[in-house]
Formats: sequence, C-alpha cells, structure tokens
Amino acid sequence: MKRSASWLLPALFFFQCASAQPKYEFRGVWIATVDNIDWPTYGVWEPEKQKAEYIKILDMHQRNGMNAMIVQVRPAADAFYPSSYEPWSQWLTGEQGKPPAPYYDPLQFMIEETHKRGMEFHAWLNPYRANFNINTASIAANHITRIHPEWFLTYGDKKYFDPGNKDAQKFVVTVVRDIVKRYDVDAIHMDDYFYPYRIPGKEFPDEATYRNSGSKLSKDDWRRSNTDSIIQALSMVIKQEKRLCKFGISPFSVWRNNDKDPERGSDSRGGQTNYDDLYADILLWMKKKWIDYVTPQLYLEIGHPKIDYAKMLDWWSRNSYGRHIYIGHGIYRAGGKEAGWNNPNQLPDQIKLLRRYPNVQGSIYFSSKTFSRNPNGWNDSLQNNYYRYPALLPPMRWIDNEKPWPPIVERAITNDSVIRLTARPDPRNRVEIKYYVVYQYTADSDSETFGNVPKYISRFVTLPAGFTFTENLSSQYYSYRYVITAVGKNNNESDLSEIAILVQPGGKWEFYAPNP
Repeated sequence: MKRSASWLLPALFFFQCASAQPKYEFRGVWIATVDNIDWPTYGVWEPEKQKAEYIKILDMHQRNGMNAMIVQVRPAADAFYPSSYEPWSQWLTGEQGKPPAPYYDPLQFMIEETHKRGMEFHAWLNPYRANFNINTASIAANHITRIHPEWFLTYGDKKYFDPGNKDAQKFVVTVVRDIVKRYDVDAIHMDDYFYPYRIPGKEFPDEATYRNSGSKLSKDDWRRSNTDSIIQALSMVIKQEKRLCKFGISPFSVWRNNDKDPERGSDSRGGQTNYDDLYADILLWMKKKWIDYVTPQLYLEIGHPKIDYAKMLDWWSRNSYGRHIYIGHGIYRAGGKEAGWNNPNQLPDQIKLLRRYPNVQGSIYFSSKTFSRNPNGWNDSLQNNYYRYPALLPPMRWIDNEKPWPPIVERAITNDSVIRLTARPDPRNRVEIKYYVVYQYTADSDSETFGNVPKYISRFVTLPAGFTFTENLSSQYYSYRYVITAVGKNNNESDLSEIAILVQPGGKWEFYAPNP
C-alpha cells in the first residue's frame, strides 16, 4: 500500500540551485533535553504529546532547510531509551528511573521520524556529567552514582565521573557501545564537558586519583592523557560496532590562546580553553583520526574583542586535519544584551563567511527552541535565502568512499496520463540507500555536467510503505528533464540514473520510491 507524501510537500519541491549555496552542506540543530531546555516541555510526560512535540520540532527545522538533528539522549548518566546500564531520565518522565507510560522507546521513535525526513540523527551524550544538581536532582536507586559512588567527584553543585578512574571510563565506553549496537544512529556526538569548566577559587578534587595513579606526568598532562584515552577508546568501539557511524565532538571555541602557544594558538583571549582548562586536546584527536568531525562553539559575534567569530573560523579552518568542521552558532544569544546578536545581519554574515572556507562543511545551531520565536526573522532568512535550496549531507570519504550504483528506474504511464518513475536500489549495491535525489533541468541543459553542479535539486526519502509525489507542470512554459541518483549510508552519491524523462508544459509526472 502506498502512502501519499503530501505532508512532506514543504521540503519536496524543485529549487534553482544558486552558486552561492553549496551542493553539500551540513545543517544541524542541537535539541537539548537536560533541564527540558528544548524537548520535551517540562511537565509534558504523556508519550503521545511528547511525540507530537518532536514532530512539530522536526517540521519546523525541515521548513528551515535543516538536514541533521543532534539530540541529547544521555544528559546526566541517564537515558532517553531503555537501558540496562542507566535509568530513565527525569527529564523524560519527571522522575528518574520511571519508564514512560504508556511505554514507548523515545530514541527509536526520534530516529525513525528524523530519518523519514531524510535527516541524519546524531545521538548527543554528555560523557562525564552524572548528577546535574546534587540538591534537586531525582536520582534513582539503580543510578550508577549509587552503585559505584567511588567513581564520582563532586564539584560545585554537580557530580562527575572521575576522568582518571579507569573503571568509570570503561563504563562510559560500554554505554556508548550499547547505543551504537542497538540503534541506527548516524553519529555519536559529545559536547565540551570532559573535565568541567573551572569554578573560581575551587580546584577539581582529583588529587587522590592523581597520586594513586603513580603517573610520572604533571597533573595537567595526566588529565589530558585521561581525556585522550577515553576518546581513543570511544572511537574504537564505535567503529567496531558500526563502521559507518560517525564520531563528533563539540568543543569550546578556543583550543588554546596564542599567549600560551604562539605557534599553534589562536588570536583570542578565552578565559578558559580546551587544552589548558578542560584538558581536551582537540587537535591531537583530529590529527590521530580518532574523531570524524568537530563543531567548535563559536557562540560570540563577528568582531568580538576577545573571541572574534571571524578569527576563530579562520583558525579552525586552518586546523581541520582533513576532518569535517561544522560551526556551532550561538543563536540563543539573540534578544540578550549583546548588540551583535541583536543585529539581523549577524547570522547571515556568519553563514556567508563560513562558506568561503572549503575546510568548513556546515553549521549546527544552539538551540532548537530559539527558532520557535524566529529571532531577527532568521527563520525567514534561512527559508527564503540561505537555506532556500536543499543541500546534500557531506560524505566522509575516509570512512567509506564506495558510491552506490545508480537506482533502477522504471517508467510507465498511469491511467490518468501521468508519467510515473519508480526508483529502486540496484541489487548489486553493497551499501544501504539513505535517500534519492531527483534532479530537474531544462530540456536544453547539459546533463553531463549537471551531476556535479545541479541546476535544480530536490530530495526524496524512502518511507516504510513507500510514497508517491506528483508534479503538475500546467503553469510552466518550459520542458523539463528529470534524472535520479541514490545516496548511500555514508552520503556518497551515485551516478545519474540511465532513464531520464522529458515532461512538456501541461504534463504531469510522478515519483514513487518503495521501501527497499
């Protein structure tokens, strides 16, 4: 049985692709669940209402041209999915350890709904935060802080896994393995909280762990080696479970200031930095190829006196080590006290600037709920200008460089005189097809060069029961040709399909992609 894709129409029309807008671009949004920042709304514990909220969020971002969701599924050693290692999150049901009722698997639901729209789903985990607030948090009896209290350190009003404790590290690695093994996530994504940000006048209480380690390293180098070891272990386990699953990190904007490292540091004056304060040597992880992408949180505006967006963008571009760079934009600052973020041109200027750098492949926005109020009219700017045309997700060719075979396309005329194209995966494929791309171009265009720089592009995705899309050209004055490509799991695109159709003005055509 076919299902109409009319509910997808905002995303499934043909666009003239402007040269200023790249064919490949990562366009993501962070959806934070900690403290119910973005989803679900606090107090909305009913599963059906949660599902409706998530679908509404997806539809908003789809209209805005996004192609990836980065969803926080483990905010504080808890879970937005059934886990044998960690309890249900308090931000899902109102009480840690309490399952949703009626029961459902939120992670599975979110992955399926996200993939239906042709978007990637990146599972966002906080690696070491275990208790968000020791004074108010709901902590279940089976929470790991109660089972192994010796693995944790209290710093300020929070509890953290001790990064120097090898058993704690192994536990976090096991949790990640479980997610990758059981769920069709496109990536594991971690934020900037490894060692926590410094609290003025308060030292992180890991002196006993350092002494007991017997390490000959200085404490700072020992801390960095602890963070290095878990990143390497996570990288290995992710690829062991699923070779095509990506691993991304979203660090603080400054790796190191140039007053500490004149050769490699950035022209910045960050009060705390990844290398010196969070003990996260991001450049090492990229150089060692342990991670696949980095999303530096460039949350300050262009021209900021201490951490200038433009200078930091340039620095990260020059230090990509062949990995993808997706810029983190601080749109949540709009409406605050900073004049730069109240300027309607701030975000457009940031997008235009990053597109000048070939080593930068896109953007991620913090956070989802900010778009709900359309700050400075930026939803409109994205829809009508900067993301007006869809972009394909950039492939990571070091993971896998195999292109799928072009789709097998069958052509038929239906009873109502509609030309139907049915696309199916070629049986010779060794890669899973993620979605199809339908190209439209005028009849006198050169189709040989069209696959590299498309003039018109629209994306279609496979749904469980298949779907149909019909295009009526009754109001058009031109004849158009249509060809189709298939995009694999790692975002490598096939060559153009052999079968192309010509539709004259006044004609109709239909596209159908059954479930593979």
